[in-house]
Amino acid sequence: MPAPRPVTSRNGPWPLHDAAASRAAEQAALAAAAPHELMARAGFAVARLALALAPTRRRVQIWAGPGNNGGDGLVAARHLHGAGLEVRVALLGDAARLPADAAQALREAQQAGVAIASAVPETELDGIHIDALLGLGASRAPTGAIAAAITALQDARCSMVLAVDIPSGLDPDRGTRLGAAAVRATATLALLTLKPGCHTGDGRDQAGAVWFDDLGVDAGAPTAWLAGAVTPAPRAHATHKGSYGDVAIVGGAAGMTGAAWLAARAAAAAGAGRVYCSPLDPAASLLDATHAELMGRREFWLAGQDRLAATTVACGCGGGDAIRAALPPLLAHARRLVLDADAINAIAADASLQALLRRRADEGLATLLTPHPLEAARLLGASAAEVQQDRLAAAARIAAAFGVAVLLKGSGSIVAAPGRLPVINSSGNAALATAGTGDVLAGWAAGLWAQEPQAHPAAIGAAAAWVHGDAADRWVEAGHAGALRASVLIETMARRGL
Repeated sequence: MPAPRPVTSRNGPWPLHDAAASRAAEQAALAAAAPHELMARAGFAVARLALALAPTRRRVQIWAGPGNNGGDGLVAARHLHGAGLEVRVALLGDAARLPADAAQALREAQQAGVAIASAVPETELDGIHIDALLGLGASRAPTGAIAAAITALQDARCSMVLAVDIPSGLDPDRGTRLGAAAVRATATLALLTLKPGCHTGDGRDQAGAVWFDDLGVDAGAPTAWLAGAVTPAPRAHATHKGSYGDVAIVGGAAGMTGAAWLAARAAAAAGAGRVYCSPLDPAASLLDATHAELMGRREFWLAGQDRLAATTVACGCGGGDAIRAALPPLLAHARRLVLDADAINAIAADASLQALLRRRADEGLATLLTPHPLEAARLLGASAAEVQQDRLAAAARIAAAFGVAVLLKGSGSIVAAPGRLPVINSSGNAALATAGTGDVLAGWAAGLWAQEPQAHPAAIGAAAAWVHGDAADRWVEAGHAGALRASVLIETMARRGL
C-alpha cells in the first residue's frame, strides 16, 4: 500500500467529501472488498504513520471507541505491538456490541497479547496517544465515557496525539465542536476521504497536520475542494502596462485613508498595469509618497459608464458611512467589482443597494464579495457565531442570495459561487490577524482580476486567498513571531510574484 501523504497548502488541490458522500464511498468500498479488508488497511495505515511521526517513542496509548473507528485503532494496536512497542488500549464501549469488523479486530488484538482495559486511562503517558474514539458517524455531542475521554485528551499535555480519520468531537462537515470539547490532535490521518471540517473553522487547530490515505479506494465526485498552490504565469516580452489592466480602489473615508492606499499598493504588487486610488475623504492627499506609481483620483465612481466598465474596482476598504454614496454607480456599471468591508456593511443595511447587487448578475456584471464573519452575518441577518457554526453553508447562502462569488474570510477561508463547488483555502495562519490585511486581500484580488478580466470571480478569490495565506506561512517558516503587518504582507506576497 502507498504511504499516507501529507495534505499541505502547497501540494493540492485536494478533493473533499462531506459526511454523506464519505459514508456512501465507505459503503461502496465495503461492498466491493473482502470482509475486514478495509479496516485492515486503515489500521495498518494508522500504525505506519504513528511510527513515522514518532520513531523514537516506545509507548502507545490507544483510545478506542465503540464503532469502526475504534476497530481501526485496535488493528493499529496489534501492528504497533508487533513492532515491539509497549501498547495499551482503552476500549470505551461494550465489547459484546462492537460491529463485526471491530469485533474481529478486538479478537486479533487480544490473541496478539495487546493489553486492553475498559476505563479512561491516565493521560500523562510520555508516548503516542491515538484517538480512535469517534469516527465519521458522530453527529451530536458525545456523552458518558466517550465525552470524559475526549475531555481528558483535550486537557492532557500530550506531545503527540494522532487522530484517526477526524479528531473526536469535531463536526466533519462544519469544523465546529459537537459538544463542549473536541480532541486537539498533533496530526490527523484522514482515511478514504478528506473531510471539510478539518480545514475550516476550529478544525484547523483541532486536526493539526493532516495526512491522507485513500485506502486504495476511488471515493467518487467531491463535494468541495481544498485549494492548492497558485503558480505565477510568465509574462510575454511583447506586452506593456496596458496589457495588465487598470484597477481603481474606492475607499478611505476620513481617518481611514490608509486602508485604501494599502489596497492600492496590493493591486499594483499583484501585477495590475495601472492603479488608481480614489479616497472618499475629500481632504485626503492624492499622493502616496512612498509609492509614487499609484495615481490618486477624486470621485472615480463618477468617471462614467465606459470608464467603470473598463476598470476593475475594489470598493469599501476603510469606507465608513461615506461609501454609501459611491455604491450606486459602481454597482450599476463596474464590470468587475470587489466589495469589501464597509461596502458590504452598507449593502447589508440598504434594500435598494441589495437590489442593485442582485441585478448585476442578470446584466453580466461580475462581483466578488470578501466579508469577514460579522460582515457576512449582516448580509444574512444572522450573528457572527451562526456564520461560524457552518461557514460553508453561510458562504453558499450569500452567493445564492445575491448571485455573486463570496470569499468568506477566516481560518480556512471559503470561496463559494452559484453553480460551482465550494473551495476551502488551505494556506494562512494567525499572523494575518492584524489591521489592514483584509484590505490587502481585496486589493490583491482586484490586481489579479485586472490581468485576467475573463476569469470567474470565484477563481480570482481562491487564488488571492491562497497567495495571501501562503505569504503568512512563509513569514512564520522564516522564524517570525507575532503579527504580519499589512505593509510587510504586501511585499512578502510580491516576492513570490504572480
